[in-house]
Amino acid sequence: MTEQTLTLDLLRHGEPQGGRRFRGSQDDPLTTTGWEQMQARTRAATPWSFVLSSPLKRCRNFAEALAEQSQLTLQIEPDLQEIHFGDWEGLSVDTLMHTHSEALQAHWDDPINNTPPGGESLNTFRQRIENCWENILQRYPAGHGLIVAHGGTIRILICRALGLSVSNMWRLDVPYASLSRITVYRDKQNKALPVLTFHAGHL
Repeated sequence: MTEQTLTLDLLRHGEPQGGRRFRGSQDDPLTTTGWEQMQARTRAATPWSFVLSSPLKRCRNFAEALAEQSQLTLQIEPDLQEIHFGDWEGLSVDTLMHTHSEALQAHWDDPINNTPPGGESLNTFRQRIENCWENILQRYPAGHGLIVAHGGTIRILICRALGLSVSNMWRLDVPYASLSRITVYRDKQNKALPVLTFHAGHL
């Protein structure tokens, strides 16, 4: 029998400045379109009691504005930051297809064993996100919160909720300003069971 329930909505940032590229640690802000995407997605959403955010501008700036407007507490979580792509940071897929096509294809085929040069390994990234998730569950045993984060971060959390290998994470479609919901049920022994209960794609 469920004793407590925690609902966490996962909001990916909107379109960032600079177009589509490998943008992990690169700290680009949102475009005007990106702001509008996130505003449209949260306008009809259920109100939250707290907001957690990655420290990068494409997440944090909107999270700060939303928290202030809705008078919600905001916590910046450094470990929610996107995976670091090393030497590929800031490069587009088209550029890498011309310069490092074999390495790029190997990464897509087997991301666990083919880390971009100088980048963060997928296993290290997964462990960082899962540790952050466990800390969040300890701090918030119940309630309804919003996490503003990145495509990779959200894919890791969805894989965890569904029991999927992270080697398949890039097969999950998590577009800009998409909203997913993970509901965490707890039993009498305080054991947490995360369940993906909602996943919205394009607006």
